[in-house]
Amino acid sequence: MLRALCAVLAVGLMQPGLIQAAHAAPLWQTLPPTPAPLAGEHSASAELNGIRLSYAIVGHGSPVLLLHGGLANRDYMGNQAKALMLHHTVILLDSRGHGRSTRDAQAYGYDLMADDVVALMDRLNIRKADVVGWSDGGIIGLDLAIRHPERVGKIFAFGANTKTSGIVSEFDKNPTFAAYMDRAGGEYRRISLTPHEYEAFVAQIGKMWDSQPNWTDEQLKQIKSPVLIVDGQYDEGIKREHTEYMAATIPGAGLMILPNVSHFAFIQDPAMFNAAMLHFIDGKY
Repeated sequence: MLRALCAVLAVGLMQPGLIQAAHAAPLWQTLPPTPAPLAGEHSASAELNGIRLSYAIVGHGSPVLLLHGGLANRDYMGNQAKALMLHHTVILLDSRGHGRSTRDAQAYGYDLMADDVVALMDRLNIRKADVVGWSDGGIIGLDLAIRHPERVGKIFAFGANTKTSGIVSEFDKNPTFAAYMDRAGGEYRRISLTPHEYEAFVAQIGKMWDSQPNWTDEQLKQIKSPVLIVDGQYDEGIKREHTEYMAATIPGAGLMILPNVSHFAFIQDPAMFNAAMLHFIDGKY
């Protein structure tokens, strides 16, 4: 049903950002700057589930949640917020312990972080929202679809996995991903309320990555929300066969592979990424 979305790839191929000079690194090996916070966004925090969850709201219209990847913060999704805010109320949040949000002694888990999202939705009186999630954010979106199906509409899941076996071994040794982790550390030390705890934070997230998620086929087949499974052609961390498995197992899910980009497609080629995202979120599916 959603496979026609692959036509969007033609738009991405015509984007100037994909035309690389002969001497330049391929686009998928670059790590463009983290977007700055959007002008006009309303920033706030909420005390919930034992933590202080930091978030920002921008735009007007039906709600869309932007959920970032592990070790990152909400600023990474700024290009997507800018594209969505014209017709949607966009809620960007820093997952627990990430960015400007705090954490407590509870072990990290996708169920826990998904429950944080639901608690924030309750606080903001949002009954239901679409989700655009990158990496851990995409996993959280799928967790919501499994455990809180009444709270989510469409789910655009980019660079996600549903089993630990879907992760590329030693992905953190990839130069682009290693550069991302180094940048994330600098950002953490600059904006976190616990700036000297990055190494402990990474260790805790690493334990989660080693053991979660591990959903069964039966759990994935319970998902009723419209889902688009998306990844970059050169994702450093997710196995292509796993991405294809996810799309084949979730009922009615679409599959899109974005060309010439990696796990960081949303900043490597935001025009292409946003075209795919908007076509899915605003389309009639």
